[in-house]
Amino acid sequence: MVRTGVASVAAGPTLAVVAREAGVSVPTASKVVNGREDVAPETRRRVTEALDRLGYVRRPRFDAAKTPGLVDLVVHSLDTSWSGAVLHGVEEAAHDAGLEVVVSAGLTRTRGGRPERGWLDKLIARGSSGVLFNLAELTASQYAWLEQHRIPFVMIDPVLEPPPGVVSVGAANWHGGVTATEHLLSLGHERIAVIAGHQRKMCSTARVAGYRSALASAGVRHRPEYVRHASFDEGVARRRMLDLLDLPEPPTAVFVCSDRMALGVYEALAERELSVPDDISVVGFDDLPEARWIAPALTTIRQPLSEMAATALRLLVRMMDGDRPESTRTELSTRLVERSSTAEPRDRSSY
Repeated sequence: MVRTGVASVAAGPTLAVVAREAGVSVPTASKVVNGREDVAPETRRRVTEALDRLGYVRRPRFDAAKTPGLVDLVVHSLDTSWSGAVLHGVEEAAHDAGLEVVVSAGLTRTRGGRPERGWLDKLIARGSSGVLFNLAELTASQYAWLEQHRIPFVMIDPVLEPPPGVVSVGAANWHGGVTATEHLLSLGHERIAVIAGHQRKMCSTARVAGYRSALASAGVRHRPEYVRHASFDEGVARRRMLDLLDLPEPPTAVFVCSDRMALGVYEALAERELSVPDDISVVGFDDLPEARWIAPALTTIRQPLSEMAATALRLLVRMMDGDRPESTRTELSTRLVERSSTAEPRDRSSY
């Protein structure tokens, strides 16, 4: 049965009185009370202040004593092993907490990763008591909407740095970039390239910063032409690898900031009839199942996706209970998983 978030008056002013106090129509005041998203921020502020000032009482969205707790998980897609790992972590933690989970993907977001207009209205109608956002990019008004309606939420690997006070869970991306690069340096590589994801994405910039830090600590010259961005896209990563191979002095190793992009790198090297790791060493990031399936098996940085998701769910449960985490940012450690895609460099000046 669908649970709706219709407001009512237990005692005190009517909605018409609130609307008159805020200088808006009754339908507009009703939209604010019922969590509708199609209200201008300034209008929403006036109505909210009037509600608080007059003591208007809103009915709870659902009776938690009679209904199992419901939380929403918003993922960027359902067709990747990344999302599968996140779902696995949330499912186990939700089961332990006695919660039901609604999963939204694809149609609940725009191309930029932002939940589409009206999605938040559905959140209220479902009676969800909290939300997990995975790889999401919310607007300032959407953050404000969640705060105004006192809906707890946690970001899993947010695209951009969240506003102050927003709780998020991620991996130690900077340390992962350092570890990947130090591994290649330890094998004797100095001509090390990096194929990063989105240029403005928080995890991508941290991994590249770790790569640069490791080079600097080893006294190895940073080459700007060795830094390429591929938007976490396998096909773009293939083209970026071909560009690197066409340089006057191509790299002998490449740190690829996701395992999916590493598949594109393997494809580019096969096109040029180059061998991994005899001609070029490759390190990935994520430790998805694909890292074990490809040949040679991919040396990669493991980020604990399922553990990140489970941690986020447990934090959300605490927030739903009225608790507030001491720290708004939780980072889980990364580690190197060494397989067969790295070796000492072969002395070749060009390909």
